Amino acid sequence: QVQLVESGGGLVQAGGSLRLSCAASGRTFSSYAMGWYRQAPGKQREFVAWITGKGDIDYTSSVKGRFTVSRDNAKNTVDLQMNSLKPEDTAVYYCCADTVDLDGRRARYWGQGTQVAVSS
Repeated sequence: QVQLVESGGGLVQAGGSLRLSCAASGRTFSSYAMGWYRQAPGKQREFVAWITGKGDIDYTSSVKGRFTVSRDNAKNTVDLQMNSLKPEDTAVYYCCADTVDLDGRRARYWGQGTQVAVSS
């Protein structure tokens, strides 16, 4: 079982920045693929960014060049630096972890979410 706790959300004006952080439990954090998703009111949860244990990174097109995902395996954390925020970035942001156990079984864990609100 992996527990994830997000922090860093808040209210910011358009053009501003926020940094989200996700702290994970578990002794094999460096092997987890970590991701950020978001869900705006009335919309489905959507992919934002991803970073594998090897450091491979992917972003959804709408945040490329504005958001940066990073991880610190020594601290069991993954961060999402969000710059040049837009009102359409307003959503609850969720951290997730994909794990594979010694038997090859995969599991995905979710954090509780943190609210990001961008005013125009």
